[in-house]
Amino acid sequence: MLLLAHISDLHLDGTDRSLERAGRVMDHLRGLPRPVDALLVTGDIADHGEESEYEAAARLLAAPFPVLPCPGNHDVRAAYRKALLGEPADGGPVNRLHRVGGLAVLMCDSTIPGRDEGLLAEDTLEWLAGTLAELGDTPALIAFHHQPVPLHHPLPDSMPLQEVHGLAALLDAHPNVIAVLAGHAHTAAASTFRGRPLLVAPGVTWTLRLPWESDQLADLDAPPGLAYHILDDAWNLVTHYRVVR
Repeated sequence: MLLLAHISDLHLDGTDRSLERAGRVMDHLRGLPRPVDALLVTGDIADHGEESEYEAAARLLAAPFPVLPCPGNHDVRAAYRKALLGEPADGGPVNRLHRVGGLAVLMCDSTIPGRDEGLLAEDTLEWLAGTLAELGDTPALIAFHHQPVPLHHPLPDSMPLQEVHGLAALLDAHPNVIAVLAGHAHTAAASTFRGRPLLVAPGVTWTLRLPWESDQLADLDAPPGLAYHILDDAWNLVTHYRVVR
């Protein structure tokens, strides 16, 4: 069995509030009696994309288990690479393949620099296609920031993943992809995309109020949330959502 934790939207901005909430989640994960096999962080790690925010993120996300990030629309690729990944600053898409046990985790860059909506650009789709071809029948998860389906809230639905046909074609061609994971919406959500589970992590920094719940957009007092994805020996997937009080 593999146990993956999944968080999103830390929006580290140098304030005590953002640092405390992210730190609370990481302390919770580090203290689990059964360690997770990896932590996925699906974007908006920084709020302004400044190097100091990624330096804080690198300290906060240090853990005895692998931490697998991808950028979100608030992230800036060059600073993200330099201060979080320790790589040369570069503005190209940040796409990474990780192996967790017998699972392949493809962390993808769905950002459009300077824009809030998302896109799996042509070079990212080519990377995905080539990587999935090399993986063959290896079970895989694909993760990125922007959700590819409507969530029925005007805020995330105004800046979703655009041009989803490329992703759909990849899923049609590669039945070994178990599920698609995303963040961005600041609400725990579950749907499907092209016959696969689509699992959206809740936000660490604040929680989206749904239109029928309140006229106010953000619940700043809701505790930060996370998802646990469990994959059994037959690669069946179960997800549990939790909050960290």
